[in-house]
Amino acid sequence: MNRIERFKRDVEAKRAIKVISGIDNFDMDKVKKVVSAAEQAKASAVDVACSEEIVRVAKELTSLPVFVSSIDPQELAQAVEWGADAIEIGNFDALYKNGVRMSAEEIYSIAKRTFDLLNGREVYVSATVPGHIDVSEQIWLAGELEKMGVNIIQTEGAAMMTSSQIQGAKGLMELAQQSIANTIEISRNVSIPVMTASGLTPTTAPMAFAAGASAIGVGSCINKLHTTIEMVALIRTLVEQCAQKEHHNEMIFA
Repeated sequence: MNRIERFKRDVEAKRAIKVISGIDNFDMDKVKKVVSAAEQAKASAVDVACSEEIVRVAKELTSLPVFVSSIDPQELAQAVEWGADAIEIGNFDALYKNGVRMSAEEIYSIAKRTFDLLNGREVYVSATVPGHIDVSEQIWLAGELEKMGVNIIQTEGAAMMTSSQIQGAKGLMELAQQSIANTIEISRNVSIPVMTASGLTPTTAPMAFAAGASAIGVGSCINKLHTTIEMVALIRTLVEQCAQKEHHNEMIFA
């Protein structure tokens, strides 16, 4: 079984966990910790910034599929040459930090240009639908991306809550609720799998799967930790939750 087939298997079983190092995280020591933790905790995939050295190191440190994130079609095509197992159009955190918001039309154009540059090569493609745009636009964009050949849609909440606002279970739920709501809407309108990301933690991850997600993307709750041991423990909690869960699609979100 090659790397990406492992991720596809977990997606089909609705238990995939993608650990996100960060589209703007070029700190090699931090990247190594996150990737090593994902490997040790038996996650489904890792997602790293678009850098030839980072891709090389990630491939050396893990047997998991390596996603590479960017909003630059040229970089994404280049990442495939570097050995990326999958590419992610999106993970917009770096843009949001700078106050930048992308429209549905801009994401569509980036995706189209990326597929043009791939020139028919068989590559697993994930694309993030911005959480700040209107739900009707999200559904339109997700549908167009599916037609284009994207394999999985990633949702987000574009949450801008401060750390002081994220207190206890209520704060965690508020942080993730928009992405989960977007998952409900998009999963009802596309045939391809949906991956929920943005603010997920062990507290809120089960809600994402209940909302129709086949995968989750987790980053911020892991990247804020300082040691590999802490990261492994958190990711392992998520993995164990997925291993134990039955299909929860008939829960309150049905």
